[in-house]
Amino acid sequence: MLAHLLIKNYALIQELEMPLSPHLNMITGETGAGKSIMLGAVGLLLGNRSDSKVLFKENEKCIVEGEFDIKEYHLEELFNDLELDYEKSCIIRREISAGGKSRAFINDTPVTLDVLKKIATRLIDVHSQHDTLLLASNAFQLEFIDGFAQNRSLKKAYQEAYRAFKMAQKNYDELLDQQQALKKEFDFNQFLFRELQQATLQLDEQEQAEAELNVLEHAEEVTLHIHAALEQLSEGDYAVHVLLKNILHELALVAKYAPTYQALLNRVESCVVELKDIADELDKEKDTISLDKEKIQLLHDRLSLIYTLQKKHQASTIQELLSIQSALEEKVKKVVNSDEELSQAKNNLESTIHDLEEKANQLTQSRKVVFLEMEKRLKNLLHDLGMPHAVFTIHHHVLSDFQLTGKDDISFLFSANKGVAPQELKNAASGGEFSRLMLALKYVLAHKTALPTIIFDEIDTGVSGEIALKMATMMQEMSKYHQVVTITHLPQLAAKGDTHFFVYKDEQSIQAVSKLKKLSEKERVVEVAKMIGGENPSEKALSSAKELLEK
Repeated sequence: MLAHLLIKNYALIQELEMPLSPHLNMITGETGAGKSIMLGAVGLLLGNRSDSKVLFKENEKCIVEGEFDIKEYHLEELFNDLELDYEKSCIIRREISAGGKSRAFINDTPVTLDVLKKIATRLIDVHSQHDTLLLASNAFQLEFIDGFAQNRSLKKAYQEAYRAFKMAQKNYDELLDQQQALKKEFDFNQFLFRELQQATLQLDEQEQAEAELNVLEHAEEVTLHIHAALEQLSEGDYAVHVLLKNILHELALVAKYAPTYQALLNRVESCVVELKDIADELDKEKDTISLDKEKIQLLHDRLSLIYTLQKKHQASTIQELLSIQSALEEKVKKVVNSDEELSQAKNNLESTIHDLEEKANQLTQSRKVVFLEMEKRLKNLLHDLGMPHAVFTIHHHVLSDFQLTGKDDISFLFSANKGVAPQELKNAASGGEFSRLMLALKYVLAHKTALPTIIFDEIDTGVSGEIALKMATMMQEMSKYHQVVTITHLPQLAAKGDTHFFVYKDEQSIQAVSKLKKLSEKERVVEVAKMIGGENPSEKALSSAKELLEK
């Protein structure tokens, strides 16, 4: 429900505020006074494009703001999908700068025009006798059927199943594409993996093999120098070990005279122990070193394999080769296991299709069951609205593919004239006939679901008398459940409003200004009388106006 509308600096409107009734609001005024300008401003809230040409004063920005009560519209999910904070009161604002730059806000959060449209079109429904595109839209017609069928829970369940189906389908298609791509490389990847696997690479083996080979290839030289070192350490008359023993003897004789000597003696003893340990290790090493040509060849072959693999895979270490081996193993496993994974994905897809088909059938049945009731009610209403030969039928067929809205294709077929076969709406009705059909549709839906604020723009054109009264009664009945705003030139309609706004053009200043006035009860009598009898209404016109307002 639109609680309050503010328009500033738009076209002929300097500033206008409109506190609307939650029920039936009537707007009247002379031709050219600015009623259509107000609708243009409302169009900005709906996301229509504009530029600086709409500015009343060129150096000031234009602001159009609507405050809505949306607690009955079930829009929480839509707000979440659009990443907007949901509140029961929603303020939509549109600003046009002096340079023509447009900005849009929902609850003070900047949004794109696309987001603005998605929200605003759920809050305001503007209909004029020239607006035939919406009613002729199959999407609108299907939405209308759902509103009449009150199948919101079924539709939500179907759409959840549809999303699950699309996700399962995407997963299956991706796995299928992945499997086909992997299978093209499978043989090569498997060869590379097996080659690395058979190499049984160990993490530190390259460094160890290179060190061992370095020793074996220099075995004679190493043995010679180790022997020489042992000779000088402990095996000759002048070996270091012998000399150190002599030094120990000399220091032992003087150690008792001063702590310093004793400390030096201890240090030499440590050297003797350490040198003996070194000599023992060298002696062991001497026994292990031999010119093993077979082992040298084995190490050469092993390192050659490692170097070849590193060059082939552009790796510099065994760690990198092992990582490549692991990655190749995963690719091979994926192909080996892909049949099972693909089979599971296919089973899941078939399960979601079965569930979706079941929910689609339930949704279809919920729609089909209301066709006859809708056709009957609309036929009776159209007869009351001056079309005694009107025919309205609903054509339905089931689609082969699932859509977000189900598997149903709906078309409203209509004929206003006797003997003329009903046709699709885009080919079947004039502006005035469309207006009455739209009113009838909205009327039957008003009792079923929460409708957005409905704005009727002179849809009463071409009707009068009893038909006008019937239209007024229908609008009055609709407004018990939903907010209705009607721009009219008929006194029969104007008199039925809970609130009556009068649009007029103030030409007292240099620039003409469109203004809006909420009429008091006395002012309403005069305005309705003017609509009946002209600018200077007679007593009879005033009396008729009072009678219309009292009904």
